[in-house]
Amino acid sequence: MTLAALLAYSGALFIAAAIPGPGITAIVARALGSGFRETFFMGLGLVLGDMTYLTAVVLGLAFVAQTFTEIFIAIKIAGVLYLGYIAWKLWTAGLISTDVSAKKSTSPGMSFLSGLLVTLGNPKTMLFYVALVPTLIDLDSIGLPDYALLLAATFVVLLAVLIPYMLLASRARSFLKKPRALQVLNRAAAGILAGTAAFIAVRAA
Repeated sequence: MTLAALLAYSGALFIAAAIPGPGITAIVARALGSGFRETFFMGLGLVLGDMTYLTAVVLGLAFVAQTFTEIFIAIKIAGVLYLGYIAWKLWTAGLISTDVSAKKSTSPGMSFLSGLLVTLGNPKTMLFYVALVPTLIDLDSIGLPDYALLLAATFVVLLAVLIPYMLLASRARSFLKKPRALQVLNRAAAGILAGTAAFIAVRAA
């Protein structure tokens, strides 16, 4: 794999990831509702989902999406249900302390899982890798070092996109000092997450 191919892949991935979609929407809503720490673990889950699809394409397993349709539908449903659960928790959280500390509604592991499910439940992510990787890289001659470079590039590029979103949303939360305002913010975040879940559900139908 040439350096030009790696840079082209990284650039295309950066642009695609920066365009707001279900993953970005979920990240922003989670940062508004729970702060940076839990959102970072959610972001790691999103990144792992992308790396999973990349691995599937590199290994020549993209046909799984068509051969085992039921599995992908189940993944989407799981993602929808968990996002709905997070939205419900944020909506019913009530008032948050006036020091604007983030409400730890779930464990880091569950935050990570929610991000993973969002990515795996988004068919556009899979189609991006299926369409992009074969056009830039000769999959027949790719070796382990090339695969490791692709994984590293995917990890770095996606975090470079996601972390600014997390920081900006978390920062916006700190400007709201009144408990009532924070309750409104929590419920707004819940509404966004619920909307994301509904979007994924419609796409899965």
